[in-house]
Amino acid sequence: MRINFDFNDLEAFLAVMETASFHHAAERLSLSQSAITRRIQKLEETLGSVLFERTTRAVRPTLAAKRLQARAEAMLEGARETTLAMRDESVAFAHQRGSLVTIAMIPTMVTPLLAPAIGRLRESGTVPRVRLLDRAANEVAEAVSQGEADFGICSIGSLEANTQFEALFEDRIVLSLPRGHQLAEAEAGAVAWSDLQDVPLILPARGTGNRLLIDEAMARSRLSPRWTYEVGRSTTAMDLVSEGIGAALLPRSAMTSAQGKTLAFRKLGDPVVSRPVGMLTRNGVAGNPLTDAFKRAFRDLSEGLRTI
Repeated sequence: MRINFDFNDLEAFLAVMETASFHHAAERLSLSQSAITRRIQKLEETLGSVLFERTTRAVRPTLAAKRLQARAEAMLEGARETTLAMRDESVAFAHQRGSLVTIAMIPTMVTPLLAPAIGRLRESGTVPRVRLLDRAANEVAEAVSQGEADFGICSIGSLEANTQFEALFEDRIVLSLPRGHQLAEAEAGAVAWSDLQDVPLILPARGTGNRLLIDEAMARSRLSPRWTYEVGRSTTAMDLVSEGIGAALLPRSAMTSAQGKTLAFRKLGDPVVSRPVGMLTRNGVAGNPLTDAFKRAFRDLSEGLRTI
């Protein structure tokens, strides 16, 4: 059954019931008397019942009108309560959106960028609410593109037409070794790739952004160092290195996450492999004070990471 009346029609009906007059109902609702008449006629046509008997002296409700009155009052009251509740929730959600930021980020950037940025905001009197999506680079890009995150910190450029990439610094791939390893104790300077032939290497898993960069650089230089272990996260690689399992190729920024681990880091010679780290944002999305504060902090902190 198709419902062909709305709350305005019910409101007109109740006004006529309460005033016993089409004229007074029109005055109450700031409408013309003909508009009130049309609304009542629409109700009568939909319900298949006459609601009012009109004479030159009075307007009398029918039995159908009396039966409708309680239901109409309940429907309008329910509509008002729903409207007020939704408005209250909208205000609450607007407040939360203003104080909550969702950041998609590759895990190696949590220690050098996110943690100190949160510290800066706290020192300035802001206690941020942060929803962190710590994901692989391609997943960070996807989260930003689909609007799941306000913005991202990523090691790959813009993959979608609706996003843009702001480079912050170049994150060089370095060699992580257990302290006491012969390459860790060798003369200062870069370690040659040829020195890695007999070292159990721990590489990023295939398909990750870091692994693609390493494989491309190796292919250009006609090098093929043998790997022994593949892992998905840099933190896992550092755990293995710390236990003396092997040596890992890691982003230089991982050095800031290595506190408490018995690790040494050495630069690698040609070919130099590095990844661009930057902020990924979605086009046409306006920031808010919290997201803007985080972006400023990330830009400032990146200045120091350029010289590691």
